[in-house]
Amino acid sequence: MKKSKLITIISILTITISCKTKKQTLNSTETFNDNLELIEIYKKDQLDRSGNYDDVDWDLLGKNDSLRRIRTIQLLDSDKVRTSLDYKNAAMIFQHGLDSTHYRMAVELMKKSVDLDSTANKWLLAAAIDRHLLSIDKPQIYGTQYLRKGAEEPWESAEIDTTKISDSERLKYGVPTLEEQKERVKAMNRIKLIELISSKSIEEIIEIVESEYKNDPKYDISEKGLNSFGYALLQEEKDEDALKIFQLNIKLYPNAFNTYDSYAECLLKLGNKQAAIENYKISIELNPNNDNAINILKNLAP
Repeated sequence: MKKSKLITIISILTITISCKTKKQTLNSTETFNDNLELIEIYKKDQLDRSGNYDDVDWDLLGKNDSLRRIRTIQLLDSDKVRTSLDYKNAAMIFQHGLDSTHYRMAVELMKKSVDLDSTANKWLLAAAIDRHLLSIDKPQIYGTQYLRKGAEEPWESAEIDTTKISDSERLKYGVPTLEEQKERVKAMNRIKLIELISSKSIEEIIEIVESEYKNDPKYDISEKGLNSFGYALLQEEKDEDALKIFQLNIKLYPNAFNTYDSYAECLLKLGNKQAAIENYKISIELNPNNDNAINILKNLAP
């Protein structure tokens, strides 16, 4: 499969979803649990996209995506997609499709997800709308899609009609403002920290990050950049190094809920349950809607 020209801005980290599902009432007599199989399908979709974009095996990814779409269609046809989370997970599978038909399906599935839960994160709906518009040769309207015109070319925003959606509407959908999008493009074109790992120690990398912080950095030392680097280290089984990066992320971005969430996950992997619980609690204090941390704490409760 050839590399797609479009790529949605998704955190490189793999989102951990608790296997403890919630129930959702669709009418006065029926209550359904989130589909566990679909949760696993979603997690594998995200795992396949973690790490360095340039290192993705696109042929293997294409085959895996195709199998995920086939199974998701089977679940839809057998009426096993019922809750808001189910529809959101299914939407992500089709968001990673091949054509306008798949992207249109992602839009409809996300609309259903939001209909079932008005508090659901609407970012994926905006991203699906943008991707569908681009697939039918129309400009995006939110600004979620970015592209490179070649492997060595810089990232840039895909064509956008800035007159259709206001910045306030973008923010409602979890999409950065137009000005923030420009800054994001700059960040995307910075060198990823993972590229230093073969020539620098983790202490040397931390020193580089701290020296560049609050300047115009050469490397991607944003909160998300550091978070992605930490998860890349986890994938390489460099857990102690990952822990140091997550600690650094908290130091530089103390008000970001996800820094504590990722740090807690790493602590849990290293067997430090109590410290993990404490950091999950901090993450929830900063973001009471952090369902991932809430569900994990429920599972960790004695």
